[in-house]
Amino acid sequence: MNLPNCPKCNSEYTYLDGDLYVCPECAYEWSEEDAVEETSLVVKDFNGNLLQDGDTVSVIKDLKVKGSSSTLKIGTKVKNIRLVEGDHNIDCKIDGFGAMKLKSEFVKKI
Repeated sequence: MNLPNCPKCNSEYTYLDGDLYVCPECAYEWSEEDAVEETSLVVKDFNGNLLQDGDTVSVIKDLKVKGSSSTLKIGTKVKNIRLVEGDHNIDCKIDGFGAMKLKSEFVKKI
């Protein structure tokens, strides 16, 4: 039987207990419906286009970088984004700035 990896710690040693999957390494329990809901993260850009992990986006307005005196200029390309939960739902690395989180409402898909 091919069981899914744990969504929390990515352990391959999961097992089925009744109708729940259990991870022996982190003690996380989830159902098959929970796994479907967790993977269906919907993030849209400024124009309403669906974003996916690995997409390239462009910044649509100048953004002040918190904790820095510099700003992120309009038109800055951000490659290989990663979608995450939360208010700032794009995790990325920007050349010259480093790792940061962006709000999807301030980017457009290229």
